[in-house]
Amino acid sequence: MNSVANPLPAPAAGTKPGGRDPALAEIVQSIFDYMPATLAGYMAGIGVIALLYWAITPMPVMASWLGLFFVIWIARLFMSRQFNRAKPQTQEDWQRWRIYANLGTFASGILWGTTAWIFYPHGDSIQQVGLIILVYTFCVAAVPVLSTQPRVYLTFAALSFVPLAVRIASEGTVYAYQLAGVLLLIMSLTTVLARRYRQALQRVIDLKLHADELLAQLRVEKQAADTARREAEVANRSKTQFFTAASHDLRQPLHAMGLFAEALRNKSHDDEVAHLVNSINASVDALEELFSELLDITRIDSGGVAVNPQHFEIGDIFRKLRLHFEPTAFEKGLALRLRGGKHMVHADPLLVERVLRNLVSNAIRYTQDGTVLVGCRRRGERVLLQVWDTGPGISEQEQTRIFDEFYQVPGSNEANTHERKGLGLGLSIVKRLSALMDAPLTIRSKLGRGTVFTFELAPGKAVPATAPAISSKGPLGLTLEGRLIVIVEDEPAVRSGLEALLRGWGATIASFDSVDGSTQWANMAPTDAQKPDLLIVDYRLENGRNGVEAITLMRQRFGPDIPAIVVTGSTMTGHDREAQEKNFHLLIKPVVPNKLRAMIAFKLGVKGR
Repeated sequence: MNSVANPLPAPAAGTKPGGRDPALAEIVQSIFDYMPATLAGYMAGIGVIALLYWAITPMPVMASWLGLFFVIWIARLFMSRQFNRAKPQTQEDWQRWRIYANLGTFASGILWGTTAWIFYPHGDSIQQVGLIILVYTFCVAAVPVLSTQPRVYLTFAALSFVPLAVRIASEGTVYAYQLAGVLLLIMSLTTVLARRYRQALQRVIDLKLHADELLAQLRVEKQAADTARREAEVANRSKTQFFTAASHDLRQPLHAMGLFAEALRNKSHDDEVAHLVNSINASVDALEELFSELLDITRIDSGGVAVNPQHFEIGDIFRKLRLHFEPTAFEKGLALRLRGGKHMVHADPLLVERVLRNLVSNAIRYTQDGTVLVGCRRRGERVLLQVWDTGPGISEQEQTRIFDEFYQVPGSNEANTHERKGLGLGLSIVKRLSALMDAPLTIRSKLGRGTVFTFELAPGKAVPATAPAISSKGPLGLTLEGRLIVIVEDEPAVRSGLEALLRGWGATIASFDSVDGSTQWANMAPTDAQKPDLLIVDYRLENGRNGVEAITLMRQRFGPDIPAIVVTGSTMTGHDREAQEKNFHLLIKPVVPNKLRAMIAFKLGVKGR
C-alpha cells in the first residue's frame, strides 16, 4: 500500500543548492509519514483474513501465510524507523529511500495477490465477498500514497487484484467470468480515479513548493529589510548624536560672546557700542533658536520624545511664557495677554509648553502692532488652548503648507526686514508634538486681520498649586549690590564672560571650574560666612560630573533653599523633569543677557531699577 510518488516535472528548476529536489523530498517524506497508518491497516487486514478463514483453511497454509506476512510487516516497520533516524539530505539519499519504499510496496502487492489466490477456493460466498472487499479496499487505500507514481500504483494494483480475478475466472463458470469481468472493470475505474487524484495532488504539491519558495524569498527580503532598518537606526542615532555634540560645542562660544557683549555695554555708554551689542545679542538669540529647532526636529523624528501626561494647571505654563516672552513683546510694543490659566488639563506639560513657545514666538515675530493673546477655555469634553495674534494673516492657499519643514509664507517678514526669517521649522515641530499628544491642531486666519492656532487637550483634575506667582513685568534693569553669586563653569571663556557681566550688575562673585573646587570652598567657609544668594552652574562639567551635584553639595552646606540656575548646551537629555524634581531653573545656551537678567531677577525677587 505504501510507496513514494514520482518527482514533479522539470525537477532541476526546483532543485536547491546541494542537489536536493524539494518535490522528491516532499513526496518521500509524506510516504513515510503514511507508514504507521499503512502498517496498522495491514495488521487489521491480517485479522480479518484470519477471522474469515481460520476454521476452513489448513493450518500449515494459514501458518505459512501468517509467517510471511509478519516478516514483510516487520521489515517495513524497521525501514520506517531507519528513515526517521537517517534524516536524508541529498538527492541521492531521497532517491535511495524511494527505491526502498517501492520494494516494500511491491512485496505487499505480491502478498495480497497471493492471499487472494490461496484463500478464495477455501471459502463460501461470505468469505469470498469479504476477501474481494478487503483486497479492493487496500487498492483504493493506496491511491493517496501511490497516485503521484502511476506505474508503481498500476503494478501494485495488478499484483494485488489480478491474481484474484484470474483465480475467480479459473472456475470456468459463466458466473465466474462475469464476476471477474466486473472486478477488472471496477479496477479500471479505480485506476482512472487514481489518475485524477494524482493530478489534483500534484497541483497541491506545486502550490506548496511555490509557497515554500515565496516564504524563503520573504525571509531573505525580511532579513534585508531588517538590516536596512538597523542601518537606518544607526545612522539616525549617529545623526542625533552629531547634532547634540555639535550643538553643545557651538553653543559655548556663542554663550560667551553674548556675555562679553553685555559686559561691554556696561563698560561703555556710547550709543554706537550699545547698538553693536544689541545686534550681537540678536544674532546670538537667533542662532540659539535655530539650534533648538534643528534639535527638536531631530529628537522627534528619532523617537526620542516620550509623552508623559499628568494633571496640571495651565497657569503653570503661562507664568513661564510671560517670563520668557514679555520682554520681547514689550520691546516690539506688543501686548502679551494670557487668559484662562485656572483651567486644568491632562497632558505632558513639557510638550504643551514647547508647542505654546513655538506658537507664541511665531506670533510675536510676525506681529508688528497690536496684541498676542494666549487663551485657554473649556468646550464640551475638551480644553482649547489658543494663540491669537493681530499679524498680517495667512492666505488659505498657504495654510495647507505652513506645517511643512523649511517652508515660510512668502513676504511674511516684508514689514520688518531686519528680523530674521528662521528656518521654517517651528510650525513643523508644533504639528509633530501635537500628533504625539493626540491633540488635534487647527488654524484660522484672515489676511490683514490676524491668525489663531488652536489645539485640543483632555480636561484634567485639580491638583495643589506649587508654582509661585511671577510678576507680569520683567525688570529692564538689574542691580545685584551685596549679592553673592557662585559660578561653577568649566569653559574659561564662558566663565570669564559671566563673571564680567555679573560684576557689572554689582554682584560679588565666587567662581569655580569644577565641582570639587566649589565644594572645597564651601567646606572651608567659616560658619558666619555670607550665604550664597544664587548658584549659576553649567550642567556638563569635568570627568563626567554635572552641575546638579554642585547644587546638591552647596545646599547641604548652606541650606536647601538656595536658588539655583543650571545653564546647559544640550537639549536632548530631558533636563526639564530633573529641574522640577531638584528645584532649579534651566537655561539653554546660548543665553542672551536679557533672558539671564530676567531669570536672576525672578530667582532673587529683585525689582528692576
